[in-house]
Amino acid sequence: MLSGEEILCSTQQVIAGLEALRGENRTLLDSLQETLQSQTPSESASLEQEKTNIILESLERIELGLGEAQVMMALSAHLGSLEAEKQKLRAQVRRLCQENQWLRDELARAQQQLQEREQEVVTLEEQNRHLQFMNSIRKYDHEESSMEDKDSTSGKGSLDDLFPSEEEEQSHMSQPHSSAAAAAQQGGYEIPARLRTLHNLVIQYASQGRYEVAVPLCKQALEDLEKSSGHSHPDVATMLNILALVYRDQNKYKEAANLLNDALAIREKTLGMDHPAVAATLNNLAVLYGKRGKYKEAEPLCKRALEIREKVLGTDHPDVAKQLNNLALLCQNQGKYQEVEQYYERALHIYQSQLGPDDANVAKTKNNLASCYLKQGKYRQAEALYKEILTRAHEKEFGSVEGKIKDGSSRQDGLGSLKRSGSFTKLRESIRRSSEKLVRKLKGVGTQETAPRASSGSRDPSDIILIC
Repeated sequence: MLSGEEILCSTQQVIAGLEALRGENRTLLDSLQETLQSQTPSESASLEQEKTNIILESLERIELGLGEAQVMMALSAHLGSLEAEKQKLRAQVRRLCQENQWLRDELARAQQQLQEREQEVVTLEEQNRHLQFMNSIRKYDHEESSMEDKDSTSGKGSLDDLFPSEEEEQSHMSQPHSSAAAAAQQGGYEIPARLRTLHNLVIQYASQGRYEVAVPLCKQALEDLEKSSGHSHPDVATMLNILALVYRDQNKYKEAANLLNDALAIREKTLGMDHPAVAATLNNLAVLYGKRGKYKEAEPLCKRALEIREKVLGTDHPDVAKQLNNLALLCQNQGKYQEVEQYYERALHIYQSQLGPDDANVAKTKNNLASCYLKQGKYRQAEALYKEILTRAHEKEFGSVEGKIKDGSSRQDGLGSLKRSGSFTKLRESIRRSSEKLVRKLKGVGTQETAPRASSGSRDPSDIILIC
């Protein structure tokens, strides 16, 4: 096929040829017309006329050919201008495509920056809400510390804690005890700093029986922790543990068990199987089962918690003694008194060697061991332990009583001075109730007299004291 330039050159040559041919035909036509005008009409004139007509037809065709050639030339020029315009438009399209791509890149970069700024805004808003929340509850820190100071001050009267009066026993049984229990269940595991204030606040509300405030507070904190850290985070497990303790105090054992199992799974996965936090959760779960009377299910959990604390903290750590007390209580409810004695004796040895003979836990463990002796009918061993508790507490509070026991008159004076003290009333009442019961049991008359009191609903003074 011919190119555009070749077609254009051929067309120009054809035009030139047609113009030359047209000139020749016009010359012939002029000569024939002059001949016709000079001649008379005859046969030769008719021949000349016929030639003239043929030349005229040739001229018409030549004109037609020239016109078509001119059209082709104009069409070629038009196509050239169109091609030039097309190239110009293509250049503009390429430039627009480049600008469009640049604008797309700029838009994508702007969108990415916008998303980053939105995430920063969300993070700042979350931090702002958290700071506002922490600021709103910071005022409770001073109240909590003052309450702890009061508790430590009141804890000095170890004899009053061990042997309260019957009226105080009834009031203490009716009041919530979640504050001591929940704080104690964290033994061997320190609560994270960002949850410590919230934990103290929840425990304070729960100890006041204000569960309608404590539960939503726990749930909101749990939801915030799951959004910021994910469900499988140790702090989420700590919050689940706290909420479970609140549910346990409300006797919602099923919900508490589900939360504790979830917390146990998270802590085992994130902290390891032998972490103190795992032991604390196992202990909480064991206590929960114990409250529901499922002592067989609670015992292996408590034993596993004991193994973890022995492995991590050592066999002579006070937290190990606490776990031994809880395990002994579970075994005592199952009638395994031989194991109970072993656990209590080991816990007593740990407390005496690590905390000293004057620690309150020593007296409480002795009281628990004496209760175990009473349930087995070993009254002399129980009496000896009770005498040790009372003598030690009396010496700690009022000094040695050896001279007062040898001299009757001095004992009488001593009793007079003790009566004037504010705390002797409770001491005397505690000694009287505990000693009289032991004497009656030793004489064999305690069974008939204590039966009516057992049915009255008051707690036996020799009941177990759980060392949290």
